[in-house]
Amino acid sequence: MPQGGDIVELTRRRMLVSGSATLLALGFPGHLAAEEITTEEAIAAFAKGAPITPGGVTMTLEAVAEDGFRVPVTVAAEGAAALMIVAPENPVPPIALARFGPMAVEQELATRIRLARTQEVMALARMADGTVRQVSQHVDVVVGGCGA
Repeated sequence: MPQGGDIVELTRRRMLVSGSATLLALGFPGHLAAEEITTEEAIAAFAKGAPITPGGVTMTLEAVAEDGFRVPVTVAAEGAAALMIVAPENPVPPIALARFGPMAVEQELATRIRLARTQEVMALARMADGTVRQVSQHVDVVVGGCGA
């Protein structure tokens, strides 16, 4: 167990555990492991019953990913309270979640993701007023990055 100033190594397993904890906090059933969460469950928990409308979210993602292990993606939505990236064809579809407080200057998430195969990657934004916006983009993956 890390103490006060200890440095903790960030491993894939630790990220999955912390990601699962975040998803549970969003309202996922406690008996589900990260691998058991479907795309539909992730989106429903994120939307919290609000209808999902297209647009209002910007996603920058390569149309062709030569290497599915490191695919850069940037998602932004002005006025968003939270952003989520979902890759339905991955073994674990919910990839990333970012929440923004009222003092956030920008509502943007930039990261590198793994993609198992060619698919439609989705980005959702829950706005401060509770509405949910969505954008998706098709990505051709040459070499899959999830071992699937």
